[in-house]
Amino acid sequence: MNRAELKTVALTAAMFASGVAGAQGSPQSPQPTVEALVPASGAVLDVVAEGRTMRVPDLATIRAGVMTTGPTAAAAMRDNADRMARVLAGLRRAEVAARDVQTAQVNLQPQYRYAENQPPVVTGYQATDIVAVRFWEIGRAGGLLDALVSEGANQIDGPSLSLDRPDAALDEARTDAVRRARARAELYARAAGLRVERIVAIAEGGAPIGGPPPVMFAAAARQMRAQGESRTALAAGESEVTATVTVRFLLR
Repeated sequence: MNRAELKTVALTAAMFASGVAGAQGSPQSPQPTVEALVPASGAVLDVVAEGRTMRVPDLATIRAGVMTTGPTAAAAMRDNADRMARVLAGLRRAEVAARDVQTAQVNLQPQYRYAENQPPVVTGYQATDIVAVRFWEIGRAGGLLDALVSEGANQIDGPSLSLDRPDAALDEARTDAVRRARARAELYARAAGLRVERIVAIAEGGAPIGGPPPVMFAAAARQMRAQGESRTALAAGESEVTATVTVRFLLR
């Protein structure tokens, strides 16, 4: 190795050593955490609050369908399809839009006879076809239920009452939730001899649309009408709309 090559090697080694020393002498600063952004002289308080408002539901969803049995799977499905076609035709005559009728369940399962110390024996098949139907006029829903039963529906669950456009109600509930969180923070601050300085962070929780639990209608509705009972009626009432927030406050 000549003298020029020796100088090049020495210079490269010096530059490498300088780089290592520089890297060791200036470590990267860690990213600040949320806690680091809060002054040490303050106290942090997290409050979870639920806001609420009331609305009259304007949308009802009902599950209606047909359950049939047959000696074979094909017979059960065929009979079920014929009966379901009558139910769907009844919905069309009632001027229920196609977009408001959606298949919710199609099911076929064997039926068994059980005997002691013997394997189960298939005695037939049960077919079920269920559709979910949306009613925009809740006042009409009761009469439509009766019409469904008269067309052959023997499975009816519902109604599930909700809001067509819940955004405005949810915003009211969110505003109420923040107001409640602030009031609770003020209470804690006074109890601790402090005051609320500011809000540090807000996180929104779930905001479900509440309502009365679904009402179950049995297939006995057909018998009720045969006995001269009054028509099925639905009462919309009021539904509670809720929103949950977590608010972090700085107290001083």
